[in-house]
Amino acid sequence: MKKILLIAAVSMTTLGFAQEVQETFNGTRVINGHSTETLEARILQFRIEHRFGDMAGANGGVQQFFGFDQAADIRFAFEYGITKDLMVGLGRSKGTGAPYRSLVDMFVKYKILAQEKGKMPVSLTVLGSGTATYMQASSDLTQVTSFPEFAHRLAYNSQLLVSRKFGESVSAQLMPTYVHRNFVDIDDVNGMFAIGGALHCKITKTIGLSAEYYHAIHDSGVRTTNTNSLGFAFEWITNGHTFKLNVTNSRGFNETQFIPYTYSSWKDGEFRLGFTISRNFKL
Repeated sequence: MKKILLIAAVSMTTLGFAQEVQETFNGTRVINGHSTETLEARILQFRIEHRFGDMAGANGGVQQFFGFDQAADIRFAFEYGITKDLMVGLGRSKGTGAPYRSLVDMFVKYKILAQEKGKMPVSLTVLGSGTATYMQASSDLTQVTSFPEFAHRLAYNSQLLVSRKFGESVSAQLMPTYVHRNFVDIDDVNGMFAIGGALHCKITKTIGLSAEYYHAIHDSGVRTTNTNSLGFAFEWITNGHTFKLNVTNSRGFNETQFIPYTYSSWKDGEFRLGFTISRNFKL
């Protein structure tokens, strides 16, 4: 009788763990923004992200080899899973110059809830991140890059990431976001809200397609010259590597950059090719 009860208990425990939905997204990012996924404990990930110039429009075309002659932004980063639900990251990007260059970014990410069949309908992850620029300050005090104080070099982002996987192939995610910049132009505001949405479709075990959109919410009377970030991606998973090819109208990385500082328009041909290569190491 004891053996039967032990076997039943083990079976129920195994079933409980098996109910957790796996791989809502293939990796910790959708395109620009984060997904609800986190790295496994003691996994160190090295990331290389590159974004070229405009493929078409006034600054693209054959003379710029459809953007390949230009580099909009480049980022290198190390990210680490402390537990299966908690991860941190540190990166450095060139910056787009609109308005910042020489950026360092950091983030902390924690998965609060994991989708489970018959129990929990969604996954919920919280993200806190920040960027700092160490570019040389402008001598023109009317410029946002004059940085009268060190704190003016900093910007922050906080997000709730809510995702659900439908069946074996399709996933959706909602990303309510708040971005705060310590120093902005006179016709701008320090804090702004945005709402993001993402879709992922798994074609095979190693190939997938993604789409991502962030809609910036502006206060009445505040400048609205920036556009909303929209991107599409093709991803391919190989042994130990994930390769993601994307096309987007945003130039920079990190939420403090691509949400308030995207100015390019898809309809004007101001979209660009980019890629991400990531490699995981077990420590």
